[in-house]
Order: sequence, then C-alpha cells, then structure tokens
Amino acid sequence: MIIRSCPSNLTVRLLLEAFLVLVLACIGLPAIAQDRPAEYQIGAGDIVRVTVFQNPDLTVETRVTENGTISYPLVGSVKVGGMTIPAAEQAIAAALKTGGFLREPQVNIALLQNRGNQVSVLGQVNRPGRFPLETTNTRVSEMLAIAGGVTATGGDVATLTGTRNGKAFRKEVDIAAVFLNNQLQDDTVVAAGDVIYVPRQPVYYIYGEVQKPGSYRVERGMTVQQALAQGGGPTVRGTERWLRLHRRGADGKVQVLRPTPQDTILADDILYVRESLF
Repeated sequence: MIIRSCPSNLTVRLLLEAFLVLVLACIGLPAIAQDRPAEYQIGAGDIVRVTVFQNPDLTVETRVTENGTISYPLVGSVKVGGMTIPAAEQAIAAALKTGGFLREPQVNIALLQNRGNQVSVLGQVNRPGRFPLETTNTRVSEMLAIAGGVTATGGDVATLTGTRNGKAFRKEVDIAAVFLNNQLQDDTVVAAGDVIYVPRQPVYYIYGEVQKPGSYRVERGMTVQQALAQGGGPTVRGTERWLRLHRRGADGKVQVLRPTPQDTILADDILYVRESLF
C-alpha cells in the first residue's frame, strides 16, 4: 500500500507567493525597458575622439560631416551619423578588422562637442538659445527647464516646430495642462533641429473708474469679477453696474457687451468701468 503525503499549507502558500512574484516580474519588465532612456545618437557637426586600445597612432579627433561620416586612418570614410556611440565603435572596429589592419580592435569613441543634435528655445524664456540633445527621449518641458524656464511674462502654451519623417511638423503644447491636468501624453518628445517658441502671455485691459487701470495677464479661467479685482476694483465714483466689455469678434469687428461677473475673460478684452450716474 502506497501512502501519498499531501503538501502542507505552508508549502502551498510559499509556492503561490513565488508564482506571484514571477508574474509581477514578467509584467514589470516591459515597463522597465520602456522607461529606460534612449542612447545618444551621433549627429552631423558633432566632434568626437576615436581611440583604439594599444594603438595610439590611431587616435583621431574629427568632426562628423553633413552626410554623417568621418575620415579615419587606414579605412577611410566611415558612416557613424545616426548611430549610437557603441554602434559607431563597432562599425569602426569592423572596418579595421575587415581591412586586415587589426585582429581584435577595441575602439572607444568620446563625444567632445555636441553640435549636431540641438534644439532652439526662443521667446519668453530666461536663457534663449540652442541646447544639445543628450538623449533621444527629451521632452518639451525638459528643454524649457534647460533654457531656465518660462519668464513671468511668458504664456502657458509653447509652440513646437520641426520635421518628422521629412514633413513639416507643428504642435502647440499646453505646459500648464501637462502637469495640472495630468496630460503627460501631450509633453511631446523633441528631435534634432526642432524650435520651441514661448509667446508672451495674453493680456486684457481695464480703464475708466478703476483703482489701477492698465494691462494685466489673463490667467487660466479668469472671470470678469477676478479681472476687475486685479485692477483694484471700482473707485468711489465707479460702479460695476455700468461695466462694459469690448471684445473683437471672429470677423474683426469690436463688440460692446454687458458682461456678468462670471463671464470668462479672453485675450485682448477691454473692460471699461463707467462713472456712476448718482
């Protein structure tokens, strides 16, 4: 008679825990691979230093040409543009080995100056200029941070222009909505040659019997009541009952409206606070 022993509850629980850990690890692998930053790709205009282990005569500092090639001793022109640094090292090593110059060449490439993959950031930023792309997954918000951030007069929406697949590309990125409304998918990845432009923040105007007439920044979702408060409110001679709003329509004509306190203020609106009749 054969007696079969049943696994204990502890053994079953340990097996289930091990299985769950394995499943979670398999699920997490794609996410880890996706979050890993892409490697830098060599671009035209970059200056690189190429060295070969135990072969100091093959050390070269050179500039990547517009067609993505470099001139290297013994092997001549080598295509490295658009490659990652490890891939370019393998390409040069393969050329040296195929040509019969070295048996097992160990090539190392150091990026000295990044001039090919750059993005221009213009407009209302603290440090406008051209900035290098260190990775291929840099986003608009990151480039604005590299440029010192948006100034106090800058708008919330940045315009991104460039080329994608040989065609002109243009997109408006609402930077504030990316973080306030969790619209992270709108934070577009930039590419070499892109231009980011941050315009001046839209303003509205207020005049008449108001404490502080002038122009003010249009805040997100600003109401007429908030805009009036920004101007200090009416003077002792002014009244909100006779408030008028001048707004340019789609046809270019200016309309004179009688707004309610909860109406939304738009760019270039003009608020006029009239004097009280009594």
